[in-house]
Amino acid sequence: MNATITHGTTARRNRRWLVLSLAPVAVFFLVLSGFPVLNLLGLSFFNVEWHEGAANFSYVGIENYRRLFVEETIYWAGVRNTLIFAVGVVTCQMVLGFSMALAVNRAGSAGRTILTGIFLLPIVIPPIVIGTMWRLVMGREFGLANSLLRALGLQEVDWLGNPDIALASVMFVDIWHWTPFVFLLMLAGLESLDEEVLDAARMDVTGFWQEVRHIILPLMMPTIVITVLFRIILSFKVFDEVYLLTSGGPGTATEVINFSIYRTFFRQDQVGYGSAMSVVTLFAITLMIILARGLLARRKGAEDAE
Repeated sequence: MNATITHGTTARRNRRWLVLSLAPVAVFFLVLSGFPVLNLLGLSFFNVEWHEGAANFSYVGIENYRRLFVEETIYWAGVRNTLIFAVGVVTCQMVLGFSMALAVNRAGSAGRTILTGIFLLPIVIPPIVIGTMWRLVMGREFGLANSLLRALGLQEVDWLGNPDIALASVMFVDIWHWTPFVFLLMLAGLESLDEEVLDAARMDVTGFWQEVRHIILPLMMPTIVITVLFRIILSFKVFDEVYLLTSGGPGTATEVINFSIYRTFFRQDQVGYGSAMSVVTLFAITLMIILARGLLARRKGAEDAE
């Protein structure tokens, strides 16, 4: 009886100490995150005009939101392009990153070192360098890609100026840039698998592809799901490649959500309207995260029940 009481008292003290120790950090991050969001929400109900360096605020209610949902076209073109971008790049990055991780995981020590160094190179290059590099590669007149096409007797391609392929070109650069991130997570997941479980499971399968399909993929599913969520969230934040390669053009072919917000805030000085765009975007991303967490929890519950 006394042992039970002592254990309960110790547990309460540990919980109290945990709360007290984490409270300052929680408050700090709440202030840093909560205040900007509340400020953004408040600004979305105002029209802000600048006169002689001073901001004049005029309350417009939900007018900015009405304008966004009724009159706006460029932002929604950006939403469509961002969804296409997210689905396309994440799918390719997952397939490539997993394949690269499998290759490195099964390579010898020397091959592993060489392959890892090669695969990680794109992710360590600064975004401004990546934009400059690929703009030179994809340039219409003097780009390396078109120089190779002309050398082969083929017709040159306007990689960044053709509305039909400009978005695909930007997606290609993002895939090249961020596949190493997926590769790292997949490799960490593969190397964390229990070798005894793998050896026992290999008794029931024949061939490499059956092993991947029936053993490795099911065991890697938690890592795969988390990686997909990470990359989807990050892909919705794409800006660098679009800004440096196409600036949203030609027309709205490569317009994405973040570039629409950037243009509204910093080029057109429509602070209130840009805030409304930001609030809607933030709400949509938060809703996606909540739904994803719900799906993960449901999947985990189903696995535990089995």
